[in-house]
Amino acid sequence: MRGALAAAQQAEIVAFARSQVEAQIADDRLDPAAVGRGIGDQIGLACRVSPFHGSRRLGVARALRFDLPGVRDLLACGRISEEIAATVVSETRDLDAARRRRVDEQICAAGITELSARRAAAVVARLAYEADRAAYVARGRTARKDRRVGLRPAPDTMSVLSGLLPVEQGVACLAALRKHTDAVVAAGDTRTRDQIMADTLVERVTGQAHAEDVDVEVGIVLPVDALVDPDGAAADVTGHGPIPARIAHDILDNTKGRRWWRRLFATPTGGLVGADPRRRCFDGVLAHLIRVRDGGRCRDPFCDAPIRHLDHIHPYRAGGPTSLGNGRGVCVRGNHVRELPGWRVELVHDGRGRHPHTVRTTTPTGHSYVSRAGPN
Repeated sequence: MRGALAAAQQAEIVAFARSQVEAQIADDRLDPAAVGRGIGDQIGLACRVSPFHGSRRLGVARALRFDLPGVRDLLACGRISEEIAATVVSETRDLDAARRRRVDEQICAAGITELSARRAAAVVARLAYEADRAAYVARGRTARKDRRVGLRPAPDTMSVLSGLLPVEQGVACLAALRKHTDAVVAAGDTRTRDQIMADTLVERVTGQAHAEDVDVEVGIVLPVDALVDPDGAAADVTGHGPIPARIAHDILDNTKGRRWWRRLFATPTGGLVGADPRRRCFDGVLAHLIRVRDGGRCRDPFCDAPIRHLDHIHPYRAGGPTSLGNGRGVCVRGNHVRELPGWRVELVHDGRGRHPHTVRTTTPTGHSYVSRAGPN
C-alpha cells in the first residue's frame, strides 16, 4: 500500500513540475536560464520537508517515470520499498538514459524484491558499476570533494557531530580512537569505551586537555521568568535548540576552561529589541541577535539548513528597514528563490508583542506557509 501511494505521489510531482515549467516558460519576466528553479522548493513546502529533500523527491520521481519504469512498477505494486527505489535512482544517476534502462531491466531480473535494503543496494551498485565503470570511478573521485562536517540536535540535550569523509579516512579516524581507547582502558580508566572515544574526539579536535574545558562562545536565550524560576522554563542554545533552563544554569555555573557566554533575556514569546534601521547590511550586534533568535537555522518553512544570508523580509530596495523585525536568517538557496517571479515573503508579527517573530511565504501557486522564530 505504501509503495502504491508513493508511486501515485511521484506521478503527481512529475505532473506538477511539468505544469510549472510550462508556466515559467510563458512568463517573460523569468530569465530562460532560471527555468525549473523553485519547483523543488514548492514540492518541499507542500510535503513539509526541506527544499533539498523536495528537489530530491522531484529527481527520484522524474528518474522513475522516464528512465526506470521497471523499478517504478515494482514500487507501485508494493514489491519494493521507497528506500530501495531511491537507492536505485542514486546509484544510476550518472548513467545515460540507454544504460539506465538496461540496468533497470537487470535489477528487475536480479530478484531485488527478495532482498533487504542493504543487499539490494549492493546489487544495484554492482550493476551500475558494470554498466559504466569509468563513470562510476569518476563519481567516486568527485564525491571526495563533498567531504564535510555537520552538527544536529539529539534528544536529552545532546548533539550529533558527523563527518562525511573518504572511506579510508573515516576508517582511520575510528581505528585511531579505538586504539587510544584500548590503551586508556588498560591503564584503569573507569569511563566506558564509548565515553572515552567521545571525550578523545573532542580533545583532539579542540586541542584541550579535557573534553569539558572547551573554549567557545555560546549564545543562550533565557526567558525572563527563568531568572526567578529555573525549573519552569526552557532556554535555547543557538545552533542546537531548546534545553531545560536548569541545564542551562548548570552549564553556566559548572563549565571549566575559558568560556564566553552571551545570555540574552527574552519575553515569553521570544521577543528581542532591534538596532539602527537605516543601515544597509545586517552586521554587528544586530546580525548576532537575528542568528540567535532564529536558532542559527534558515527561517524558510521546513528548512533546517544553517544560516548563510541575513535577508530583508521587506526588501531594502523597496524601503524595508534594516531592523531585527525586518530581518531573518536564511540559507543561500532560500535567499535566491524568493527573488523568482511569483514568490512573496512578508512579515506577520515582528516578535515584540505577544506573538513570536512570524514570517509568511507565498509560492507562485498561491499556497502560503508560516515560519515562527523559536521552537514553536
